[in-house]
Formats: sequence, structure tokens, C-alpha cells
Amino acid sequence: MSTDTEKQDFVRSTRRAPWYRKLTAKVLVMAAVFLMIGEMLVFLPSIANFRINWLQQRSATAEIAALAVEAAQNQEISPLLRKELLDRAGVLVLAVRTDDARQLVLMPDRAPVVDASYDLRENKPMMAIYDAFTTLYHGGNRVIGVMDKPSSMSGTLIEMALDEKPLFKAMVRYSINILTLSIFLAFILAALLFFALNRLLVRPVQRLSGNMQAFALNPEDRTRIIEPTGRVDEIGAAEHELKQMQTELSDLLSQKSRLASLGLAVSKVSHDLRNMLASAQLISDRLGMVDDPTVKKFAPKLIASLDRAIGFCQDTLKFGRAQEAPPRREMFNLRMLVDDVLDHSTTEAGSDVVFYNEVAADMDADADREQLFRVLMNLLRNAAEAVENKGTTSIARGAGGQVRVRARHADNHCIIEVTDNGPGVPEKAREHLFEAFRGSQRQGGTGLGLAIASELVRAHGGDVKLVESPEPGTVFQISIPDRLQEVDTGRRGKRSA
Repeated sequence: MSTDTEKQDFVRSTRRAPWYRKLTAKVLVMAAVFLMIGEMLVFLPSIANFRINWLQQRSATAEIAALAVEAAQNQEISPLLRKELLDRAGVLVLAVRTDDARQLVLMPDRAPVVDASYDLRENKPMMAIYDAFTTLYHGGNRVIGVMDKPSSMSGTLIEMALDEKPLFKAMVRYSINILTLSIFLAFILAALLFFALNRLLVRPVQRLSGNMQAFALNPEDRTRIIEPTGRVDEIGAAEHELKQMQTELSDLLSQKSRLASLGLAVSKVSHDLRNMLASAQLISDRLGMVDDPTVKKFAPKLIASLDRAIGFCQDTLKFGRAQEAPPRREMFNLRMLVDDVLDHSTTEAGSDVVFYNEVAADMDADADREQLFRVLMNLLRNAAEAVENKGTTSIARGAGGQVRVRARHADNHCIIEVTDNGPGVPEKAREHLFEAFRGSQRQGGTGLGLAIASELVRAHGGDVKLVESPEPGTVFQISIPDRLQEVDTGRRGKRSA
């Protein structure tokens, strides 16, 4: 009950979570951040390229001013014209270098001090980005020298010194424009990306999570099993796998519920049956006192059968509360136990079924006597039902059905084989052969016999399996390991005889 309440509280808290904690908001923020990072990566080379273009434009303007000076008579101009040319070119000093000498073309009365020099002929990308951020860092408070190759003059190099403040202001305006445009484009692209991801990914994931939450509240309600949308991508594969898992889980829980109800009914029946068998046991005890040879012959077997039935009913009641009792292993003569099992199996089988006890007379087994009796009883009963001649031709050639029990020791294991000459086990039944209510081969069968036998043998550390045989029929093999001698507080465990 507390688990269901916790699930409901978790579902409510998930639905009431703030918008910024939901997957849609996280996708939107993530898309915007990634786009801004992308814009920043684009901005770095862009601002560097803007700075280089701005300086090249200043170089072209300075080249025109130098051409004007060269056109003057004797290259002499008045101070007023010199100042006008410097202001129009936006430079402080202008010089032209040829192969032989360097000539100052324009220079103010007082030469400025250059803080840094840059050569526009060498434009390495990383260095250009570094120079651009250096300009922004100094805030335009420097005088820089710039060298460039002229395009129209006879000189090989033009040099100029200029104030960096106009360049700084232009770069700031450009950055603000780029930032504004980037934010605008980022939100537009983020919105488009959000709607695309929301439709292709977020909504299907929300549908999957919502279905899982609803299914977890009542897994036995088959109407809550998800219906795939038919997509052929990973989401479609997840929907298909989720449907298969939910279907199997719902079937398993329904089967568990039916088994629980069946277990309760069996416990009730076993309780009343135990009382009835107790009364029959008292009557059989009195029959044992009758002085009649026939009665004296069959009375002990009747009493032993009633004792086993009462014990089995008691174990069934215990099984309804917990699990099968652990085996109480002891050494006993296996052939005598098989004879006892065959005596009971013969009374249940038809007259056309013949049982053979092929266990050696000195063959011993180390197991729980009563549990191994139940294991063999279930296997022999199934074998007898398989080989009973009911007018079919599935029995192997011979007068009738035959069931044989063999045993041997091999590799510290007691190997017991129950064989018959029946039609064999169908392939369909082999998949769930040792599962209750699923491994039965006949109409109306429950499959409990093999399931109980497998559980009891596994409790001994062994196993029961269907063995392939070249001869017609079925071979079930029981393998029970011998107990290993253990040293415990100075004592060596010994197998009881």
C-alpha cells in the first residue's frame, strides 16, 4: 500500500514540477546556449576580419594622401594642406618605403610615440583574433603603427601611425550589432529547434514516461499497455519493446494472482483433506488388528500411503505459507524405494502398462527418502499416462506400454533414469516442460508433476532433464550429487547408512 502511495505521489510531483524543470524547458535552454556558443565561435574570426578590413581601408586612404603629396611640385605642401590630408586619411604619420630608402610623406609638427606595430601583410587567423581582443582590451588608448603593401604607388611598403580610438569605437559598434543579431537569430533558431525536438523527441519521451507511470500504478490493467505509433526509428523500437515488456509483465502478474488464489484454495482443501485422512488412518490402524492374511498383507501399505498423504497435506499447508521443506538426506536402498513406488504406480496404471525395476539390488542413494518417492511417483505416473494404449498407434512396437527405472553412480552423482516407449514429448511442450500449468502434454493436465519433481531435485543440488534417445519413447534423467565430506569444528561429516 505504501509503495502504491509513493508511486502516486511521485507522479503528482512530476506533473506539478515547475516549467523550468521540465524536459521542454531544458531542451529550449540547451538549444539557445548551444546556438550562442556557435555564434561566439563565428564572432571571433568575424571581429578579427572586421579589424583587418578597417585598417586596410585606412591604408588605402593614406595611399591616396601620399599620391596627392607626390603630385605636388617638389612634393612640398603647405602646413594647412598637410593637416587636412592627415585628418582626412585618419593617420598621424605617413611614410613610404622603397627598396633603397624610407620617405616621410606626411608628419605633424610633433611626432607621436608608437605603442604597437602591426603588419597587414601577415594575417594568421589566431594572431588576428588575438590582436582584435588586444585592441578591445586597451580601449583605444594607444597609438599603433601599421604596415601594408600599397596597390597604386611605386613604393614597396606604406607605413602609418594612427590613433586606435576610432578603431576601438568601430569594433564596439560592430560587436554590439553582431551580439544583437546573434541573440535574435539564436532565439529564432532555438524556437525552431525546440519545436522540432519537441515533436520528434520530447513528446514521444513524455508519452513513454507517462505510460510507464500509469502502468506502474496498475500493471494488471491491460488497457494501460502502450500502443506503438508505428515509427521505425529508436523511439518506435522503444515503444515496441515497452509494449512487449508490459504485456509479459501483465501476463505474469495475472498468472501470479491466479496461482495465489489457487494456492489458497489448495491450502483450504488440504486442510480439510488432512482431517479426513486422519480419520481414515484411525480406521486403517484398526484394520491392521484384524486376523486375516489378506488384510495383514495390504494393511501396512494402506497405512504407509495414508501417512504419506497426511504428510503431503501438511507440507502443502506449509508450502502455502513459505516453501518446500529442505531435504533430510540419508543413505537408503534405492531398489527398495523403487519397488515401493511401483507398488503404488501399478494400482493407478492400466493393465496394459508394465513396470520394470532395473535398479541393482545393492544400489544406494543419498537423498531425502520421501521427496525422492514423490519425484519418482510423479515421473512414473506421467510415463504411465504417456504409454497407456488407448487405441492409438503411438506406442512403440510391442505388446503394450513399458516403463523402466534404471540407476547408476557416475562422477559422484546418483543417476536415475525413467524411460518409456510412448510417443515422446512434443516440441511445443519442451519449451515449458518443468513449468507449472504450462508444461502439460495431455488435455486437462496441470504440469505440476514435473514442476514439483524439478523443484525437489534442485533442492538436493541436482537436476531433472529430458534426455534424447535413439529409441522411441521418453527418457527423464535425475541427477543427484553425493554429499561432500565437510570438516566442521574438528568433526568430519559422514553419510548416514
